Parts: sequence; structure tokens; C-alpha cells
Amino acid sequence: MSVFQKLPIALDVANLSPVVTREDVAAKRGDVARALSDLRSGTCPGSDFLGWLDPGRILTCRELADLKDCAESLREQTDVLLVIGIGGSYLGARAVIEALKPVTTPAHEVVYAGHNISSQYIHSLRERLAGKRVAINVISKSGTTTEPAIAFRVMKDLAAEGCIVATTDAEKGALLDLAKSEGYKRFVVPCDIGGRYSVLSAVGLLPIAYAGIDIDELRRGAAECADLCTDPDPLSNPAFYYAAVRDILYRRGIAVELFASFEPRLHYLAEWWKQLFGESQGKDGKGLFPASVDFTTDLHSMGQYIQDGRRILMETFVIAEKGEPATTIPEQSDDSDQLNYLAGKKLDYVNNVAYQATAAAHRDGGVPNMTVTLERIDAYPLGALIYFFEIACAVSGLMLEVNPFDQPGVVAYKNVMFELLGKPGHGEAGIAVTKPDYVTF
Repeated sequence: MSVFQKLPIALDVANLSPVVTREDVAAKRGDVARALSDLRSGTCPGSDFLGWLDPGRILTCRELADLKDCAESLREQTDVLLVIGIGGSYLGARAVIEALKPVTTPAHEVVYAGHNISSQYIHSLRERLAGKRVAINVISKSGTTTEPAIAFRVMKDLAAEGCIVATTDAEKGALLDLAKSEGYKRFVVPCDIGGRYSVLSAVGLLPIAYAGIDIDELRRGAAECADLCTDPDPLSNPAFYYAAVRDILYRRGIAVELFASFEPRLHYLAEWWKQLFGESQGKDGKGLFPASVDFTTDLHSMGQYIQDGRRILMETFVIAEKGEPATTIPEQSDDSDQLNYLAGKKLDYVNNVAYQATAAAHRDGGVPNMTVTLERIDAYPLGALIYFFEIACAVSGLMLEVNPFDQPGVVAYKNVMFELLGKPGHGEAGIAVTKPDYVTF
């Protein structure tokens, strides 16, 4: 009998006990209900940014059809899509594409720029794209965000004729003005959706569609998860159970939440998750610090600290129940590596045993953990998972009494950088840059 019922996603909470029990979570019913009520009624802080709540309505049917047509046209004309953006402007799309792209090199590759200011990265990327048919999707609400604006200046000459698409504000901004003057195809960054919640808008869906991923299934998973997130009882909703557990452990002194996966292609899902929770809840001196580990790789580096270091950690695993390639471990006549006891077993079985052993060992070592289980890593379950984390982040942020939809701390480094670079119109930032004080050999 399958563990899955209405959605191909479930939450295993066995390894939270005895630190967090179902009774503890049940006691959070009132807090969850109040947070969800404020969210749904639009009376919460940041209520101007709730457009993600109904993922089926982010795009109209006409907008969705136009987006699909654009993606297909770009696929016909080019070999590579260069996505230029930073933070939520690229992380959601990259998370989905890296999770779902074919194991072999795809016919239509997606690459990224604008998320750093590394001269080596940009130089290498230009060399890599030389001679290829390149499309560019530049994503920025304003068009003046430093990192993507620099990347677009430096890279736009690589684009094939007529293959630049701007995803930007509908009414104003430097990128909108440029797109109009240059005749770029345009899509809209919704004014009521913050970047970290924007993966199911045109911001994320155009690159995902270009990569050949079924965006209808992705949206269907998110929409069906949204439909199931009206009942605030955490005992009957895994997203709210997860939110309640985070709040309970935070108030008991846990400082760090680890996103842990045993599948390398989920690495960028963890990067998106870190932005979602870090930018939404890390304010007013509050919030769990979101970190991530890639197992089993990091069991041979970070594993020691997780098992025996300071007891400030909780852990959230994300695993798939099935759907992985059937690779069998062969027998070896001399058994010199002492692995014949695994001969005939599938790699995904061994990987799953490694997960079970890790979760048990970490629980025994004082790290309470829970596991989000997907039926398989595919568009429909991944869409549901995206919404699962989005709604849990919003609800747990409101339980923490912060605004989950602003990011005031992001501007601090920008103001100092603009002052140092001499950007017109920017005076003193009020933050001193210290002179170097070297200790040398």
C-alpha cells in the first residue's frame, strides 16, 4: 500500500520523537490557524505580495500560451538559453531544471549569468558560448540590479537576432524602457510576487519550458497542493506540520536547519530553499539559519559536525521513493574491495539504506529530523513540493512574527558598494569599510 494519498508527497516525522511529538504539534493548532487566516485574508504583514498563493492564477491562459510559444520558438532558433538574473530571478528555474533535465546533455542547454560579478566566470562563459546559437532571457524587475545589469551589458552581443527576451516590470523601469526601444519580447515580473516566490510565474516558467520540462505538470502539482492547504490543522497537513515543528524547535534553542538530500540533482533545490527561508525569516534578530548538505558526499566532511558538534541543528531530508535508474552493482571474482555482499543490489536501494542509516544516526546523536518524501522526482511532485515549502515558509514566518515578504537587510551591502563605486545619487551609506589589518608570513 502506497504511503501517498491525495498528493505524491508525504512527511515522515518518526525521527522527531521524543524531542517533538504529535501532541506538541497539536498544541500549535491555534498559532497555525491564526497565521493561515491572516495570510488568506490579506491582513498579514507584506500583504501586497500574496500573488503566489493561487499558483493556477499567476498566469492567464493567454499568457501561458504565449510563454509556451515563445519557449518553442527559441528552441527552434537556438541551442542555448542564457538566463541572466540573481536570487529569485534565477534560482527557482535552476532548481527545477537541474532536478528534471535529462542525465545526458540536453539538446537545449540552459546556462546562467548575473548571479555573480566574477570576471573569470563571465570570461569562461563567453568562451563556452562562442559559436553557439544563443538566446538570452534577462530577468530583472528594475533593470538596474548591479549583477544582472552588468552581465547583460557584457553578454547581450552573443544573442542570435531576435532572441532576447526581457522578463521585467509591466509598467516601469530601465529594463522595460530598453525592451520597448529595442523591440525585445517581454514577459512580466508580477508586482504582487516577490522574487523568491516567483518560480511558477513567467520568471521561472520560460527557462523551464525552454529546457523541455512539462510546465503544465509542474503547475498542476503546485495548484493541487494549494487546494489542500486550506485546512490549518497541522496533524492533517504535512506543510503545516513542518511549519509547526520548525517553530517548536526554534523556540527550544535550535539555530540551524539543514536541508539534506541524497540526490545531487536536488542541489539547486536546496539553494532555492535557502533563499526562500533565509530571506523570508532572517530579520529582526530572528529565524533559523538555513543551510544545506549533499549526502553521501558531505557525510565525509560535514557528517562529523552534524553527528557530534554543537547541538543547535535540526535536519530536513528530501528523498524520492522510486523512479531512479536501475543500476546494479556487479560481482567481482576476487572481492578485493570487499563489496560482493552488495552484488546484485541496485544503487538506489543502497542509497536509500544510506539515508535511513544517516537519519537514525543523526537522531541518536541529538539532531531531530524529518523527511519530505516524493513519490518520484518529476514535474508534478516537484511542483507540489515548491508550493509545500512556500506555504510553510509564509506560515512559519508569521508564527515567528516577522514579515515573510520583505528583505530590508539586502540593501545594506548595496548602499556601501554604491558609495565605494561612486554611483551617482548615492551619498554616504553610514557603514564604515575598515582598512586592511594584515597578519602575514
